[in-house]
Amino acid sequence: MMPGDRSIERKGDRGILLGDLAKKSPEKLQEYLKKLHPSDLAEAFPALNLAQRVKILRSIEPEDAARVIFDLDREMVVPLLEGLGRQRTAKILEGMPGDDAADLLGELPRGEKEKLLGIIAAAEAREIRMLLAYGTETAGGIMTTEYAAVQKDLTGRQAIQALRETAREAEIIYYVYVVNQNNQLIGVFSLRELIIADPEAPVELIMHTGVISVNVRTDQEEVARQVAKYDFLAIPVINDDHELLGIVTIDDILDVIEEEATEDIMRLSGNIDLEGEEYEVRTWRRAAKRLPWLVGLLFGGLMAGNVINFFSGALETMTILAFFIHILAGGPGNAATQSLAVVVRGLATGEVGSEDVLKVIWRETRVGVLIGLVSGVVMAVTAYIWQGIPLLGLVVGLSLAVSIVIATLLGSFIPLIIHRLGIDPALASGPFITTLMDITSMLIYFSLASSILLR
Repeated sequence: MMPGDRSIERKGDRGILLGDLAKKSPEKLQEYLKKLHPSDLAEAFPALNLAQRVKILRSIEPEDAARVIFDLDREMVVPLLEGLGRQRTAKILEGMPGDDAADLLGELPRGEKEKLLGIIAAAEAREIRMLLAYGTETAGGIMTTEYAAVQKDLTGRQAIQALRETAREAEIIYYVYVVNQNNQLIGVFSLRELIIADPEAPVELIMHTGVISVNVRTDQEEVARQVAKYDFLAIPVINDDHELLGIVTIDDILDVIEEEATEDIMRLSGNIDLEGEEYEVRTWRRAAKRLPWLVGLLFGGLMAGNVINFFSGALETMTILAFFIHILAGGPGNAATQSLAVVVRGLATGEVGSEDVLKVIWRETRVGVLIGLVSGVVMAVTAYIWQGIPLLGLVVGLSLAVSIVIATLLGSFIPLIIHRLGIDPALASGPFITTLMDITSMLIYFSLASSILLR
């Protein structure tokens, strides 16, 4: 198979081929690298040793090398940059968009970050330090300062000439922003609108006013919602004085969506997120973050056990009740987790607002009633056929139905309340809801059993 053959799809095959070419044929390596996208190259890097990685990054343009390094797992980055040497590393970091460089350096240990900042050009270092000063999950933390902007007093012809001179480094040029003498954002137009406009027309006649923008301190989730709502490719970032500081582009928004989705899933599963930690997190530190949740839930399980112990007399009198404990504990917990997932997703995407609280709770309660009735009837019939005791079927079915209704109510109510308090609703995690429902469903089950079967 010849270098550059696009039929090579698997990362392992590509890595093997790159390794062979790096050892045997520098000419064919160069030819192959020209046809390989930087992201595909980054995927193949785990199959290469350090010397091969260094050789490849020295064989491609600094801009392409920057893209490869940004896509790598962070544990690969420091030894790789050390192997490349100061001069090559400086060129690569300077060829990286400012926001990407800030993201990369921000995830490295402090000592390595300062060392790398010290070897790149002063202007680039200042820009990266400015971006690092903003919160990592704010508009300022994910914006790029490389954008296209013109003064409001230019004509269309002058604006095109200005863009030729200044927009070479812009990350995206589809939108051109208009600023006044104080660099305050006053308008925007697309490159298409500029091209088809009268060359002598003032920019003020081409631009759209009332520009939708975000403050530099706006949370990245809200930035993503604004971009999705208006179908933007980029959104401008301003400060309190309405000065244009940068833009957030669609590629960064996609990263935000992935990051926030991952964070919510981690929290829903009872983990707390590791975002902001060093790229190498020791096993004991990972365990330490999970232990408080798990230990707390163990005590919740003891509370559920204490409820069962309180009704030990009922169990001794009618041991068949024990057969249905698992169903009564698991079913409502699962229903609560489903409701919780639906509501958290709605809050994260903006589909559920503060004005929708009662509507959401009512909707989920209706769903819970329907699910509870169907599940309750199924289990009531099953218990009756299995044991031949009509009242047992009634207790099991009624307990399950009531517990599921309460579970869906709590699963929708708790995240909405937490959201109202300004806390991430994903913290109302699935295990927490499940443990709460263990206690509640056992209390309902044995209370009904005591009042109906053992009266």
